[in-house]
Amino acid sequence: MIGGLVAAKIDPDIMRRLAAGKRTAIITGTNGKSTTTRMTAAALAEIGEVATQADGANMDAGIIATLTLQRSAPVCALEVDELHVPHVSDAVDPEVLVLLNLSRDQLDRVGEINMIERRLREGISRHPKTTVVANCDDVLVTSAAFDAEHVVWVAAGASWVGDSVSCPRTGEPIVRSDDGWYSTGDQSFRRPTPDWWVDDENIYGPDGFRSRLDLAVPGRANRGNAAQAVAAAVAMGADPDKAVAAVGTVGEVAGRYGIHQVGNHSVRTLLAKNPAGWQEALSMIDQDADGLVIAVNGQVPDGEDLSWLWDVRFEAFETMAVVAAGERAADLSVRLLYAGAEHTTIPDPVRAIASCPPGRVEVLANYTAFRDLGIALDRAARSRRGEQ
Repeated sequence: MIGGLVAAKIDPDIMRRLAAGKRTAIITGTNGKSTTTRMTAAALAEIGEVATQADGANMDAGIIATLTLQRSAPVCALEVDELHVPHVSDAVDPEVLVLLNLSRDQLDRVGEINMIERRLREGISRHPKTTVVANCDDVLVTSAAFDAEHVVWVAAGASWVGDSVSCPRTGEPIVRSDDGWYSTGDQSFRRPTPDWWVDDENIYGPDGFRSRLDLAVPGRANRGNAAQAVAAAVAMGADPDKAVAAVGTVGEVAGRYGIHQVGNHSVRTLLAKNPAGWQEALSMIDQDADGLVIAVNGQVPDGEDLSWLWDVRFEAFETMAVVAAGERAADLSVRLLYAGAEHTTIPDPVRAIASCPPGRVEVLANYTAFRDLGIALDRAARSRRGEQ
């Protein structure tokens, strides 16, 4: 990001200058931004060269660096941190804004989620020509997009509902049923009818569109992410069938879902950064794997307050032994103890992997633990190849 930081100091208006004349899709949400951005970029490739972040740097400096390095690209698919969406939108004037989901993140870093929803709603109001592709299963996302002039509703799912028990507009309870949800304070605020939706096999869209949806990445949440990526690309003129095929080609994303051979262990790495993300990532764990390592740090990018550990259902591992790792392995160990999960504690994630029985090992880590483990695994791979 250093190039973007320097450029912004020299010219505070550089983001607007670089984005001028480009057709831009912004992708934001608490979870799934990087994967959905990669899918959106793939789906938009038939329209033209696409400028997009390779590494998920989703704040101003990373966005400026991306636009600087790919100045000739006529199309952009930009991952943007939720807090930055309003002013980035003011600079790039997006053709499409994709709203994935909203749930509490690190409170000591991000703040209350209802504040984020209000900021997004205000930012959207300043761009009436933007098409908003919004997850109608998420109450907070629906509220942010509800008053927009052009909305494409996608039933992308919302397995985590702990942050939307009350209406963000009236404060009254949200009632949920098999048919959706509605606010008891204003019953006109209810789950919109989706334009796009998915099931375990297919994706469905406007005018009777239906296509087989096969993905290279796991999890129900990623099927919802893919649906929103397709909807965004189609809103910008992509062919629906080609867009569906393109999102299916997206595999490892900045190390997520990657598989590494470490000695006699085949290691798959998963990233989770907040309660909703952890809950979804836990559902992707292969319960038949030979080992499971969960690594947790508490650095600034992770959030230094780890009280969210008590919101995650670690009880799912009552029948699977876990190795607690990371700088905050002791905090995780206490949580696992109360969850009744059999576990050992080895703070070094690499040593934790080595302690597992030979075979397949699942590793679930939060942000800096995931980053540091990736560096360690790459260094070990280079060492085995005799590289410096």
